[in-house]
Amino acid sequence: MLAVCMRYAKDRMEAEDVLQMGYVKIFQKVKEYRGDGSFEGWIRRIMVNTAIESYRKNLRSLSIVPIEDAYEQPSQGFDFSSLGMQDLMKVIQKLADGYRMVFNMYIIEGYSHKEIAETLGISEGASKSQLSRARAILQQEIIKMEGFGYATHAG
Repeated sequence: MLAVCMRYAKDRMEAEDVLQMGYVKIFQKVKEYRGDGSFEGWIRRIMVNTAIESYRKNLRSLSIVPIEDAYEQPSQGFDFSSLGMQDLMKVIQKLADGYRMVFNMYIIEGYSHKEIAETLGISEGASKSQLSRARAILQQEIIKMEGFGYATHAG
């Protein structure tokens, strides 16, 4: 569960705080677990929600990119699977808070842009913009890490 929290936190200390808060909630709510789905999935959902709550409580200003800017960027594909999990986690943690939250919620957790917008109090367009920018930044950082001088263009 620390790995889940690390994806949402800016550093290990913050992730450990979220983890601790998450475990407190799990112990408080364990009697509410009805056996629907896996226990691990139930715990994971609590950890993700705790991370999102922590983010909202400590809401830092989102670096919102205008939606027009997101669509002006060329759509590029990149194979993230060649990167080790620890390396990917480090790159994700470097993202600005807003980018990191939207990226994790959309890509990792499977939230829709509408759900992200409602949860974080932003527009759907801002969610799409944040995701687009996060992907572009991650791609640039991974290319730097791997020493590649090119990007694979999708389409």
